[in-house]
Amino acid sequence: MKVKIFVTSLLLAGFLSAGNWPAWRGEGGNGAVTGEPPPLELAEKLLWKTELPGRGCSTPIVWGEKLFVSSPVGDKDGLLAYDLKGKEIWRKTFGAGTPGRSQRASSSNSSPITDGNVVVAYFKSGTVACLDLDGKPLWELNLQEKYGKDELWWDQGTSPLFAGGKVVLAVLQTAGESYLVSLDPKTGKEIWKTARKYETGEESGDSYTTPHMVKLDGKEQIICWGADHLTGHDAATGKLLWQCGGFNPKRAGMQRVIASAVIGDGFAVVPFNRGESLASIRLGGSGDLPENSWAWRNDGIGSDAASPILHDGKFYILKDGGPERGRLTCLDAKTGKQLWESNLPKAPQVYYSSPLLVGDQIYCVREDGMVYSGKITKDGLSDINSHALEEGVVASPISVGSRLIIRSENSLFCFGEK
Repeated sequence: MKVKIFVTSLLLAGFLSAGNWPAWRGEGGNGAVTGEPPPLELAEKLLWKTELPGRGCSTPIVWGEKLFVSSPVGDKDGLLAYDLKGKEIWRKTFGAGTPGRSQRASSSNSSPITDGNVVVAYFKSGTVACLDLDGKPLWELNLQEKYGKDELWWDQGTSPLFAGGKVVLAVLQTAGESYLVSLDPKTGKEIWKTARKYETGEESGDSYTTPHMVKLDGKEQIICWGADHLTGHDAATGKLLWQCGGFNPKRAGMQRVIASAVIGDGFAVVPFNRGESLASIRLGGSGDLPENSWAWRNDGIGSDAASPILHDGKFYILKDGGPERGRLTCLDAKTGKQLWESNLPKAPQVYYSSPLLVGDQIYCVREDGMVYSGKITKDGLSDINSHALEEGVVASPISVGSRLIIRSENSLFCFGEK
């Protein structure tokens, strides 16, 4: 069956504007954007730096002339809006925040989303809050109070998404409730809730990934990765349409997933096996997908925490930890053939931040705040530059209007031409 896959409904709603970054990984959820790139060399290119009220890990988003970022404010969950010169416009606080278990996590791990009408924030406490772009609260609820407590081993990190015109959140965990839920963006009322539960090894049902929304076979579908399965759900009803297993056939334990999949051209490229493997899965169909849905598999390349990039038929993956950390590999997305491999300077630190591609320039941020940038060529990475923020970074960089914006654990940085 011939599969046609299109951009998400967010893009159809007008998210192609170069000035918007509406969700964690950008317009298509794949970590890439076209348009004029930021400076390659960041020295003396800092336009502004703004201190945040608390330590957080979420990535900021931008709509028009406003930047939104979640952050602890005292002991509460908070959402703040800034203009694109770094001046705070408004801040709102909600219930008590829940501190992170991991030393690299926080109460604000998930990135907010916007459709240009509302902005939605999600916190480790379980709080989901929806406001208009001027900061007027519209509704607030707590998923853990409504559906069951957080049973993840570590710290909730999945970001919400818009699907079928609604707000969708994924709670994927080995113990306790594991589900997808759709909420009305105007009221917060539940539209549907569907269980997503698989028998797995210890911890292997825990997922920190963010789903995608695509139009597939003429229907808006939510593509979800976690619990050793890639699944497709009807965005209107939550119904499971298809599922693909085989990622962990022996049900080994400790196979939780952090890095999200990327999707394009009828395929999902999925990192698994704790950063040691990749697989490309053909999307479409119904029920259990057949073995030939696996287009290719690579057991020598992968990433555990940093999500990959998919753009223009090429797949880029940054090895985030282990002896090969800092290795950037480019594959042909259709065949899995390796096109080139380059290495960033080695250091003891790892990468939690996912890389960003703007045009032919890539930006990678290490946990110690070292930013590496370089040009993508047919033979590999060239013109590698480095710049030290001197603050820890877990959030992913974003680019709007030829500016590079990075959220450190305590600050917002904006780089561009003065």
